[in-house]
Amino acid sequence: MDQFQLDLPTFWFFVLAFFWVGYFVLEGFDFGVGMLLGVIARDNTDRRVLINTIGPHWDGNEVWLVVAGAGTFAAFPLWYATLFSSYFLPLLVIVIALVVRAVAFEYRGKHSSARWTANWDRAIMVCSLLPALLWGVALSGMLNGIPIDGDQQFAGNLLDLVQPYTLLGGLTTLSLCLLNGSVFLGMKTEDDLRERARTTSMRLAPVVVLLVTAFTAWTAWGVEGEIIPNLLMLVAVSGAIGAMVLTTGRQDEGWTFLVLALTIACLIGSLFVQLYPNVMVSTLGAARSITVEGAASGTYTLTIMTIVAVLILPVILAYQAVSYYVFRARVGRAQFEGVAQAISAVADKIGITEDDPPQSKVDSPRE
Repeated sequence: MDQFQLDLPTFWFFVLAFFWVGYFVLEGFDFGVGMLLGVIARDNTDRRVLINTIGPHWDGNEVWLVVAGAGTFAAFPLWYATLFSSYFLPLLVIVIALVVRAVAFEYRGKHSSARWTANWDRAIMVCSLLPALLWGVALSGMLNGIPIDGDQQFAGNLLDLVQPYTLLGGLTTLSLCLLNGSVFLGMKTEDDLRERARTTSMRLAPVVVLLVTAFTAWTAWGVEGEIIPNLLMLVAVSGAIGAMVLTTGRQDEGWTFLVLALTIACLIGSLFVQLYPNVMVSTLGAARSITVEGAASGTYTLTIMTIVAVLILPVILAYQAVSYYVFRARVGRAQFEGVAQAISAVADKIGITEDDPPQSKVDSPRE
């Protein structure tokens, strides 16, 4: 890794790295909760509780991805073009999964049929799993390298994107999302659901430690003794072990969640630090790799982006902080069972049959 140069392209490279870290930390528990619908929940009421734990946050968390993608397009158009053309199929799958997942959140409670609800719940699980896996494959692939020719065009095929190292990276991010989701549910639910979330966390934690350790060890082979990425990877492994100790000791989930956030931040951050001064590595020769300086927009564009970021970023962070504070309360079955009983009582009074019960607005994750 070359000496850092404090210029606008380098500044924006690490700003984008910050947004990717934020996306994985925040959207990570969203994906985890979605994947765990079929593991922790026992019935539809349980699933409604789980979905409503992330209801006020999931769409806001996706803003981090939107900003990261738009920022890449504006600050590094060559990086954006090569990345999206190289990973077109995986990224298309991710986009479709995110769209279907959003639709599933909104539509699962729009019909009284159990089959209707179950199908949308399966869609949430699958469409949470795919991005959690494929984003890890894509990010680790940028560091591992893909065939990029002299015209900065992808010169390979799908098998060049799916290598043992990148698969391990995908499994690592997937496991971290699962553990992050189970710990988040431990913070946000009550009674039996909380106990099931804790049990799931205890089972997942050793797997996360194993995968994080294996991935960081493999990654360290290419670090060539650089202190910063090695330190970040060491902190990531230590954080994973700390999370395992906290879950085994059944301590407060809030501390475990913070330790996991640190683990994810250091793991993703180490990939970007090691990648610098490149944005994409070519397996056809170092001269064909795309660098930060070579992919960057002009000084005028980056200057305007910097001014806008300084003005807007504090507002985004403040909004999300307030959102998490306002919706900090736990969610339990009693809230939904009470609503269901009230609806049933009203239905009996006005003569609505069981075949066509009205749907509760609490089904919507935005409520």
